[in-house]
Amino acid sequence: MTSHTAETDRFPTSFAAFLRGVGGALTSVLTYTLFATYIGVGALAHDLHFSFVWAVLATVLIWAAPAQIILLTTLGAGGTLVQAALAVTLSAIRLMPMVVTLLPMMRDRDTRSRHLILPTHFIAITVWVECFRLLPHVPRPRRVAYVHGLGCGLVAMSSIATAIGFVLAANLPPLLGAAVLFLTPMTFLVSTARNSRLAVDKIALGLGLVLTPVVALAQTGVDLLITGVLAGSIAYGCHRWQRQPA
Repeated sequence: MTSHTAETDRFPTSFAAFLRGVGGALTSVLTYTLFATYIGVGALAHDLHFSFVWAVLATVLIWAAPAQIILLTTLGAGGTLVQAALAVTLSAIRLMPMVVTLLPMMRDRDTRSRHLILPTHFIAITVWVECFRLLPHVPRPRRVAYVHGLGCGLVAMSSIATAIGFVLAANLPPLLGAAVLFLTPMTFLVSTARNSRLAVDKIALGLGLVLTPVVALAQTGVDLLITGVLAGSIAYGCHRWQRQPA
């Protein structure tokens, strides 16, 4: 009861929760990894001859670095808008499980569907990881406002980074740009490992790391999909077997 009262005192209003969400974004290590990543995205947009405004708006409206890279490279290679839209949509399917798992954490009995539109847009891997870490400490009635602040803080920082990358593109060595983009998957790998508490999570992650280079040798073009299905299925099978009564 005392803990619940203390949490309520920290979030007396929705605006206070919003500001704490912004603060959570500014103090997260993932934010600065994103910042470095979006410098690379901005540089890529410049190299592919997109405009400054287009690059920054893409960050705000798409808000997913992998999808932005797909969009940039597809259009930059001469693809049509339909091809680019289809590719980006397919890449966004991976976000659906994150949305499904996070929205129930934000809802309370007074939450309306319209209140979840903006949080749904913000849900990508960074917000997903940070929400699982931070939301349990936020009173449920303030969680939507908190995610609004968290998302706005992350998007603002990423937009600034995109602008910086675009401006610095002429002086950014290709090797540095590649290294900066590589920070994102490495950071999320470390975050996933840190958050893997159940045996099934650790098995799936370990198998994914082992199977990825093996499956890549087949050059199927869908290496990650095959690896994910195999590792996840084996881990789930081990989990079911472990739960069976002796």
